[in-house]
Amino acid sequence: MFNNIYGGKKVLVTGHTGFKGAWLCQWLLKLGARVVGVSKDIPTNPSLFATLDLQDRLNHVICDVRDLDRFGKLIKEERPDFIFHLAAQAIVSQSYEDPVETVSTNVLGTMNVLDALRSVRHKCVAVLITSDKCYENVEWIWGYKETDQIGGKDIYSGSKGAAELIIHSYLESFFSSPDSLVRIGVGRAGNVIGGGDWAKDRIVVDTVLAWASELPVEIRSPDATRPWQHVLEPISGYLCLGAELWGSAGMHGEAFNFGPSTPDTHKVIDLLNEMYQRWFGGEKQSFEPYILTASVPFNEAGLLKLNCDKAKHHLGWSSTLSYEQTVRLIVDWYKAYYSGAADIRSITNTQIEEFEKAQMLLLSP
Repeated sequence: MFNNIYGGKKVLVTGHTGFKGAWLCQWLLKLGARVVGVSKDIPTNPSLFATLDLQDRLNHVICDVRDLDRFGKLIKEERPDFIFHLAAQAIVSQSYEDPVETVSTNVLGTMNVLDALRSVRHKCVAVLITSDKCYENVEWIWGYKETDQIGGKDIYSGSKGAAELIIHSYLESFFSSPDSLVRIGVGRAGNVIGGGDWAKDRIVVDTVLAWASELPVEIRSPDATRPWQHVLEPISGYLCLGAELWGSAGMHGEAFNFGPSTPDTHKVIDLLNEMYQRWFGGEKQSFEPYILTASVPFNEAGLLKLNCDKAKHHLGWSSTLSYEQTVRLIVDWYKAYYSGAADIRSITNTQIEEFEKAQMLLLSP
């Protein structure tokens, strides 16, 4: 996979204790990388990071990316070949509760990663992860392209849009030379779902917690449409982008969308119904699967799609799993976890291997 680029390489992952970060670290370790993880804390309990015993299998560093002095020293000491910057405040509802924390983490944190890269004197590829929410969402039916306007009607979206502007200005100011030892790419994805996510106000997490207790899940916007994708989809895109940047400077400074194909865009209610069938095997339960909350306490987009043609054309990347496969993997992972009867690391590796096989089959002539 990925032309064996990551085997033996030192890869620094910020936000490695989070949901996406833990999946990325598990995959990198499987690929033979030497992983350094940087996070300010373990954000949830339980957590995928702890469940996979990642602390004992990589260099686990507690550091807030907003601490430029400490983070800059860490980059000089570790001299990573790759940096994947995932550290972020990623929960929309929390951005309303603490906008300063959200903006400082997502904007200042990203700026500090870029500023630390200014002192790098060795070949280093940095993949900076923002979000599909960085676009000025006008609720149109077409997928947003990488050249569409950046914006944000809420704090979280605004923080991601602002991070994109910071990235662009640093690129133009400090990394524009074709001879730059640092190569930078940007990944944009959203509505990522998968086993091991226990973050607050996330539809899959809320659902499995409720159903495990035989209670209906409360939902806000049943008809909201999202480009649901398994967590391995965008992570494979980030790894593809990193590998491309290592081999060539052609995509240096470019941003890429990573999302499912348009036919795989589904409503919240469709996702719940599919999960319900998989979770209970079609058997009717004594409780309703969901109830609607009385009000929506904050602004949420009703429709959001991405156009991923650029990733397909330049990186050879496209979404791999069908919607049905995505739901199966998610439900199977959580059912294994809550049954307590399986080795979760083995389940996680098996799902990565299934994804790898599906991706290789997709890419074969």
